[in-house]
Amino acid sequence: MKLNERSVAHYATCNSPTDHAGFLRKRVERHHVHHHGTSYQRLWFVLKGNLLFYFEERESREPVGLVVLEGCTVELCEATEEFAFAIRFDDAGARAYVLVADGQAIMEAWVKALSRASFDYMRLVVRELEKQLEEACKSLAACHKSPRRSSSGKKRHLSNPALQPPQEKPTTLENGYSTWSSGGCVAGGAPCIDHDGGQTKPPPLPPRRRSATGSATGSPAPGLTPAMLENPMSPETICFSKLHSWYGQEIAVLRREWQERQKRGHP
Repeated sequence: MKLNERSVAHYATCNSPTDHAGFLRKRVERHHVHHHGTSYQRLWFVLKGNLLFYFEERESREPVGLVVLEGCTVELCEATEEFAFAIRFDDAGARAYVLVADGQAIMEAWVKALSRASFDYMRLVVRELEKQLEEACKSLAACHKSPRRSSSGKKRHLSNPALQPPQEKPTTLENGYSTWSSGGCVAGGAPCIDHDGGQTKPPPLPPRRRSATGSATGSPAPGLTPAMLENPMSPETICFSKLHSWYGQEIAVLRREWQERQKRGHP
């Protein structure tokens, strides 16, 4: 790969975002005629995208080297120095970069950042995100197509008469008293037969009639005939109209007595 040195140097020092930066010690192989030696040089490393730049000093204007992080793996390695890791390439003759951090946390941060810097890794991430987005869109479309359970359940409940709650017949009030509205009721507390053939509760008994005695001896008030004193709960008075007429007889007698006293001038 051919790179324009001037463009690369400008990109390394410009104000573009930096993914990671810090000091690392880079292993340097020194070959002499009589012996082979290994030393470590402390350099300032800057990671931008998949390009790893390293400088002699933090304030240096131009990098002294560049590592293109494609087709490589980042792994821990055994070395005389602690907190060492290596950047190794797939090519057999490619050079490996051995770097040493100042601590465990710094080493882990660098390994993590360098492992995610390649375009191959980013391509895998994009594919996984696209797959998740496609599954989410399918799930959302299925939710829109399928009817809601709550609304369908409510319709089934309303369409099935057996599931509807029983409704009690409203109580009818006539002249201040509650009446039994269903027909075919037998007086005297006998059970009534509803339209479905089942027995319901007997109709309520009318309120106890006030004693029609005109004196302490228990003699009936004047104007009341024996027919008017008969028991209202008889076969002839099973409907409300007859009961109402029977209870109104005493009131009619008292009203006539009051009108007669008014005519005689007595209060």
